[in-house]
Amino acid sequence: MSTIVGISGSLRRGSFNALLLRAAAELAPAGTTIAIESIREIPLYDADVETSTGIPGAVQALKDKIANAAGLLIATPEYNNSIPGVAKNAIDWLSRPPADIPRVFGSKPVVVMGATTGQNGTLLAQSAWLPVLRTLGTAYWSGGRMIVSGAGKLFEADGRLADEATRARLKTFVEGFAAFIERQRKVT
Repeated sequence: MSTIVGISGSLRRGSFNALLLRAAAELAPAGTTIAIESIREIPLYDADVETSTGIPGAVQALKDKIANAAGLLIATPEYNNSIPGVAKNAIDWLSRPPADIPRVFGSKPVVVMGATTGQNGTLLAQSAWLPVLRTLGTAYWSGGRMIVSGAGKLFEADGRLADEATRARLKTFVEGFAAFIERQRKVT
């Protein structure tokens, strides 16, 4: 059984990226679980806080979950053609202290997907994540893209991803990432 940690790069409770993550968890193949975690309790990064009181509990708990998971799935919005600040802040905290980077991120299979109400999708945000994830030493899966445009029309009032074409693409995407994780396990 493989567990993938999924995080949404948005704090909004009704976030389309959180909904997309829930749909991915629902569509995960047999033997794969997507455990959705929150970045809501992670404070703004402050080196003075790190020096005086250490790594906050919410950060340490998420670091441990990612370190123990088979992979990491980030659902990112796109703000001003780039990465949302809260998501980057979470990754910055998760990479502290630097000695923990190999344990948390080193060769970890990672992929980014995203949803937006606009028509241009989250391509620029997803691309902006690449140098960050490369710096952390992750094994980025580039075998597929999940870019959802017009998200406001694709989800039901209860949050269910209702658009069948998008569900099919998401299912294929999650299956592809799960297969990549299995291939990576055999290599290492």
